[in-house]
Order: sequence, then C-alpha cells, then structure tokens
Amino acid sequence: MVETVDCVVVGAGVVGLAVARRFARQGREVLVIEAEAGIGSGISSRNSEVIHAGIYYDPGTHKARLCRRGRDLLYAFCDDFHVGYRRCGKLIVATEPAQLDTLRQLMARGAANGVEDLALLTRDHAAVLEPDIACLAALHSPSTGIVDSHALMIALQGDAEAHGAAIAFSCQVRAMTPTPEGLRLDIAGAGDMEIAARSVVNCAGLGAIDLAHRIEGLAKAHIPSQRLARGNYFRLASRAPFQKLIYPAPEPNGLGVHFTLDLGGQAKFGPDVQWIEDLDYGVDASRAGAFYDRIRKYWPGLEDGSLQPDYAGIRPKIAVDGQVQTDFMICGEDRHGIEGLINLFGIESPGLTSSLAIAELVSSLAAVER
Repeated sequence: MVETVDCVVVGAGVVGLAVARRFARQGREVLVIEAEAGIGSGISSRNSEVIHAGIYYDPGTHKARLCRRGRDLLYAFCDDFHVGYRRCGKLIVATEPAQLDTLRQLMARGAANGVEDLALLTRDHAAVLEPDIACLAALHSPSTGIVDSHALMIALQGDAEAHGAAIAFSCQVRAMTPTPEGLRLDIAGAGDMEIAARSVVNCAGLGAIDLAHRIEGLAKAHIPSQRLARGNYFRLASRAPFQKLIYPAPEPNGLGVHFTLDLGGQAKFGPDVQWIEDLDYGVDASRAGAFYDRIRKYWPGLEDGSLQPDYAGIRPKIAVDGQVQTDFMICGEDRHGIEGLINLFGIESPGLTSSLAIAELVSSLAAVER
C-alpha cells in the first residue's frame, strides 16, 4: 500500500528542519526522511557555528541575499525560542599593505549586500577592541555572531513537530519516480515503504547529488558534479585571546585560517582545505605547523604546542560542465521540469545562517508549483 503525504523533506540537517518547519507552519502535512538516527549529523554538526553578516558574497547571488535575510531571521528566531547565541562581532584584519585595498573592497561589497554597520578601523582602533591583535587595519562587523547550532536544530525540530511535522529516522530514499499524482518515493528503513508526495524537497546535504541521480526523469544536465572539501580545525588549549571573531583578509582560495569561539568559550582555528574523494572526518594533525605560521600573522603571541586537533567538516563543492559554482543551487520545476521537486545543491557556508531564508525561498517555489 502506498502512503500519501503532502510534502516530503529529505534530510534533517539545519536547512531541512527549517524547510519542514516552514511548511508545517503553513498547514502542510510534512514528513522528513533522515538517513541517520538523529538530526543534524552531517554538515550541520561540523561547522564553526558562526552567524555571518553577509559580507563576502557577490551581490545579487543566493548567498548574498539569503545570508543577509537569514541573519536577521536567525537572531529573531533565537530570541523567540530561547536558543543561545552571542552577537560578538568580527574583525577582518589586514596584516600586509596589499590587503588594505581588500578590506575596502569587502566594505563596499558588504554595503552592496545591505550590511550597513561595517566600519574600517585603524591599527590603534582595532587594538582598543582587541589588544592582542597585530594588524595594519581591520574591518569591523558588529552583526556577526555565534550560535549553539545543536540547540538551534532542536528548536527547529520542536516547532516543526508542534505544527504537525513528523520525522522518520534511519530511512533512505532508494528511488523517486514522477507520476501524474505527484512523486513516488521508494524508501528503505526498518520496513520498506512507498510514499506518494505532492512536493519533495531534496535537502540531503552531502548526499543531495547522489539522491538526484536516483530520481527518474531528472536530466543529468540538471545535476551538478560534487567535490568534497575537508576543513581541519584545531582548538586552543589555553585561554581564548580574543572576544571577537578574527578573520584574516580573504585569500584566493578561501577565507584563511580564522579564529572563532563557541558559547562555552572554547577557541578554535580553521579551516584549511583538503580535497578528498570519500567522507573522512579525521583531522590531519600534521597540518598544525602551517596553522601556527598563518595564525601568528595576526596573533604573534600564539605559543608553540598550544594547538590541538579538534574536528573536521566537509563542504559539498559543486561544478556544472566543469565550471565551479560558488553560489547555492536551488532548483525547482522551472529549472528541471519535474513538478513538485525542489533540489538544493551546494548548501555550504553560509548555509546555517541562511537556513530560515532558504526555507522562505523554498516555500515560495513550492507555492508556485502547487
């Protein structure tokens, strides 16, 4: 017998839970399918827990719009649902003369994205905020913060379930087939089952592309390729040297090794990027030497032996026709032609910050398709 449900969300990470909550609050019948035994066990459990302001992204992109909107929604959600966070602020520092222009460009980009509270600080002004910092200048982002990501996901789950959503854990979608009545899902779990849904949202994170290849009739042209980028993080054994987050001026291949805090006061540095073929969350302790050199450019007081391996996170980097895509890919029927299906690809940073805004966008796409 085929069970029917209005909407299926595949993946119970922070984005999937936000989408499920949004649909449930709209009165839709929602079932979340999660391959693991609990929520947020993939990308969502291995991130820096930073609430980004929306500075780095090209104006007009999904990342720029959804990060800026998501930041405001996230702070409001945390207030309403008593989720721990701290609006600690961030300094992006220039340690070389060539980076001074980079800070000015970042300030202009942030302003174009609607980030209106940025301030360019001299070395002396930066030192007032963080006496141990070494820099020529700094860009101050007071609206950057940190959040308890697990508490956030529990709150999203709780509110979704309070509005009628259900979650099926330890289940996997083996295949998906479009039918005149909607999308039929073949699901493996404690007991195999088939579900017919009017809407399906693929929020499977690192598994989103693999799932897309199991959707009958979805043309390969609408499925990007994926590369896995592992970022190693090291924790600081001693007292945290800064109260704000500290990021170096962006590098050609990323944001550099930066300093972050969690709400418990644990200081972390990372990430550096390793391209990997398979899911491997081991931290490469041998990379610590390069960390010391890069961190000391803005914190000369870092002592030898004070960094310890902490954790690794993996980002789903995507490409289309060999061209790397730096933006989120959020694809509905207007892109791929399958009614009721919405695929989310490449949802990496700032995915956590953007989660509630992504849910808004997905719900608007689903409303158009219904």
